[in-house]
Amino acid sequence: MKSLLTLIAMVVALFSSHIQAITQVEDIKTFTLKNGMKIMVLEDHSIPNANMYLFWKVGSRNEYPGITGLSHFFEHMMFNGAKKYGPKMFDRTMEAAGGSNNAYTTENLTVYTDWFPVSAIETMFDLEADRIENLAIDEKMVESERGVVTSERSTGLENSNYRAISVEVKNAAFRAHPYSWSVIGHQSDIDNWSLDDLKQYHKTYYAPNNAVVVIAGDVTVKQVKRLAKQYFEPISAQPAPKKVHTVEPEQKGERRVYLQKKSVTTPNVMMAFHVPETQHQDYYALEILNDILSKGDSSRLQKSLINEQQVASSIFSYQPQSIDPNLFYIYGVSAKNVSAEQLEKAIIAEINSIMKNGVTEQELQKVKNTKLVNFYRQMATINGKANTIGSYEMYFGDYKKLFSAPDEYSKVTIDDVQKVAKTYLKKANRTVGILSSTEDSNDADL
Repeated sequence: MKSLLTLIAMVVALFSSHIQAITQVEDIKTFTLKNGMKIMVLEDHSIPNANMYLFWKVGSRNEYPGITGLSHFFEHMMFNGAKKYGPKMFDRTMEAAGGSNNAYTTENLTVYTDWFPVSAIETMFDLEADRIENLAIDEKMVESERGVVTSERSTGLENSNYRAISVEVKNAAFRAHPYSWSVIGHQSDIDNWSLDDLKQYHKTYYAPNNAVVVIAGDVTVKQVKRLAKQYFEPISAQPAPKKVHTVEPEQKGERRVYLQKKSVTTPNVMMAFHVPETQHQDYYALEILNDILSKGDSSRLQKSLINEQQVASSIFSYQPQSIDPNLFYIYGVSAKNVSAEQLEKAIIAEINSIMKNGVTEQELQKVKNTKLVNFYRQMATINGKANTIGSYEMYFGDYKKLFSAPDEYSKVTIDDVQKVAKTYLKKANRTVGILSSTEDSNDADL
């Protein structure tokens, strides 16, 4: 183990010096257009390519009962035509110019990603400006995409045990905050969005003053500024969206939900614990705890539950980056002939062990080193840089904090890890979900 840690430390040092040499905080240039759109530029002339990441400050947290799922729906709609570029023309035009794209929606953000040879940069500005200002929201297209989203929702819940159980756990864990529903929304809301709902949502949340645009690659700040002023600045700003002010009340006792599906072969167990938002001081210690629990074959849950006790066939934990306080998840699938009760008790035993005895210095250092390697690896490509810069700006409140992330991880101590385990992974703060083919009556006795 010692030699492995030494090797990882050497790799970290190598990555660190390389990244430090090519990316400094002062390399990122920012400016804000008259309409409030913030543009961030990182020049990287290593390859003749560039990207444009558009981070829109809208996710399912901005919805309310009646319009749930609209954020995800617009991820579909934004590719379905506008004034200059009609249906299917966004993808066709981009591909003809040698580019490609993608998008994702979370509880907090909707992000559109464009990758292209730098020769196509003006085309990218033209495409994005058209759909931001002139998106076509017509009844025929809306009904078509409504059907697509309905199919995606039903298929996902039917085919994914994880999605099925997470919907129930989130809904039980959150009683006030909009994180309680899934990003895809409630089916009754999907069925009843009106054209006015959609038009108002687009006008409010796809306003230029509600976006951060990151452009990285073989570009110049002067070039980007000229194009941004030409294509983006004429788009009118809108009144700032209403702030999400709902605060989830403190959970004061364990909550449990049970779900049955005929297709389940062995029980699934999900635990969710309330944790603070990403900007909170405990974020990095929780990230370290997360990896100690389930990242890699030598992690606590993998080693104990899969390799030694053989009570789980798979298990992982994670905490999403989040604007508001969210959940820390642990999800496991029972091994053959293992009950949900056995798996749940085994997970709790590992959590209790960390609460009582803490973690070892070797565990801590291994996770720190691995996290830093992964961080530097992500910052080694223009796509990784753009996504990381934008994510830090949105979740941490300032892109500059990404440059202090390595130090923040290195400062986490054994005591810090034990403290966050005791603070957040306690019984009164957890929601437990059980998914099985037939209900196990013994589970209610835990």
